[in-house]
Amino acid sequence: MRIVLETGKPAAQVARDLGVHESRLQMWVSRARGAAETGTGPLEGSEREELARLRAENQQLRKETAELGMERDVLRRCMALW
Repeated sequence: MRIVLETGKPAAQVARDLGVHESRLQMWVSRARGAAETGTGPLEGSEREELARLRAENQQLRKETAELGMERDVLRRCMALW
């Protein structure tokens, strides 16, 4: 399917070259185009790196939020005792 999408060769010719039925290749190409349009296709290397970075940052922020919540609770208890 990448051959069809990237080179612009007709699907019929690519199907013959690969020994695949033309309708099967057309289905794959159609799915690939749909995934590209909706953004649900496979991630590229840079996108994968950014996703990993954002997940790590999210985890760190969640940890900091939890710590701040605990600190807030301790301060509330201290104020209640005064």
